[in-house]
Amino acid sequence: EVRLVESGGGLVQPGGSLRLTCEASGFLFGDHFMTWVRQAPGKGLEWVSTINGNGAKIRYSDSVEGRFTTSRDNTKNILFLQMDSLKTEDTAKYYCAKGPSIGTITDRGQGTQVTVSL
Repeated sequence: EVRLVESGGGLVQPGGSLRLTCEASGFLFGDHFMTWVRQAPGKGLEWVSTINGNGAKIRYSDSVEGRFTTSRDNTKNILFLQMDSLKTEDTAKYYCAKGPSIGTITDRGQGTQVTVSL
């Protein structure tokens, strides 16, 4: 059974940083693309970043490029999202997902809430 568990969310002021973690189990983690997506209140799911199996290729949405960094530790089956220079518009529930894009996600975690506010 695929299991994805996110953690690390919280309340942070604009300009601050957070590091999200996603612990994966139930599948060969290093064999799969992993994706971060987010959903703001009242809005649809938004793609944030995708990383390939060995971590050599990473893509970011325009809205987070240069501020967020995705990485993975395949020895521990963990996916990371380092978020710096956070903005109020980054407020959302963040999910890690198995798959290369929103349209091809096969599994998703329960999410972790990130709130950016004064």
